[in-house]
Amino acid sequence: MKFNAVLFDCDGVLVDSEHISAGVLHDMLHELGLSMSQEDVLRRFVGRTMKDELPWISQASGRAIGAEWLAQFWLRRNDALRKHVQAIPNVLDAVKVLYRHLNGRIACASGADRQKLELQLDKAGLMPFFQGRTFSGYEMARSKPSPDVYLAAAAALETDPAACIVIEDSVTGVTAGVAAGATVLGYSPGGPSHSPADALLASGAIAVFADMADLPALLGVPSSRT
Repeated sequence: MKFNAVLFDCDGVLVDSEHISAGVLHDMLHELGLSMSQEDVLRRFVGRTMKDELPWISQASGRAIGAEWLAQFWLRRNDALRKHVQAIPNVLDAVKVLYRHLNGRIACASGADRQKLELQLDKAGLMPFFQGRTFSGYEMARSKPSPDVYLAAAAALETDPAACIVIEDSVTGVTAGVAAGATVLGYSPGGPSHSPADALLASGAIAVFADMADLPALLGVPSSRT
């Protein structure tokens, strides 16, 4: 597999955060009178940008939901992430290997707001490998499933998107990576926080893996210097 750069999603790919954010969102939706289980929240919102979901929340709750509610969600969510977020198992070693192999040509391209993105990378010990190469869908004209954030990451790395590998765990993210013209690998370790493997493949991922320890070998990259 020929490639010049690897572009990672953040939530569910680099950090185990979806269930944390979903727990906060579940509580705040309940406060609005919306009865949804945490699994329902995950199915509805994983891979989506909260700012794009405010109209749905307004319609479902019958209340005007805007910037003030979103700011309160971010405040409560970030507090929970500071306490509980962790790196995805084995991802730190995989990132180190790829960072070294590609001379730093890796990036994080997330649909999340920048405060969340950088908070999580810091807490998980991943920021040294992505410093100066983090991209937020909130800062793009269009969020995932549009390709804008991946196109921005490839441009910053001065790499043709067609020479990039994208690592995604949601149908929304795979769709964005494919639309950018990149080759997409799906990460699906199981559980409601990630889209199932068959859905990722149907969306355009060329392969799906379940353990980040397998990623370097999947890309044909040796795990250590020879």
